[in-house]
Amino acid sequence: MAEEFEIRNKVAESGLINFDIADLLPKGVRKGIDLKDFLFMEMILKEKDFREKVEAINTEEYRDSYVYVYNSADAIVPLWAYFLITAKLTNTAKKIVYGNLQNLEIILMHDAISNYNFSEMNGKRVLVKGCSDKEIPENAYIELVEKLQPIVKSLMFGEACSNVPILKN
Repeated sequence: MAEEFEIRNKVAESGLINFDIADLLPKGVRKGIDLKDFLFMEMILKEKDFREKVEAINTEEYRDSYVYVYNSADAIVPLWAYFLITAKLTNTAKKIVYGNLQNLEIILMHDAISNYNFSEMNGKRVLVKGCSDKEIPENAYIELVEKLQPIVKSLMFGEACSNVPILKN
């Protein structure tokens, strides 16, 4: 009689791969550097002063961090200024990008998707988790579909109990 009422996990038996894109998010501290703090009166880049401020950066504060460099001042900053900051932090930060935190997250997810080995999904039915407690850049989903479309049997989005079919090969 116990066999008649056996509880089975049909999702697990279906061979469906549940993929949570949030698992690809690199873990680590995100830190921003605002170039306005390196400018004279937050408006003018004086090369000598700028170089001194860059040299004074404590690189240990950025060790293993993901860094985004931006300029919130209404000032024109020459490209070499970004070179100097990047050169100062390259050996301690995990990644340095130009832009805001959102730009950093887009680039981090791009790198994560580009470097992920999706071979386990080859010819399989894949469900990309729809809800996450972490903020995922929308572009990551676009890149994920580009990576998965040529290799999966089918691709769905959402949860096992309610998903949206995306494609079938």
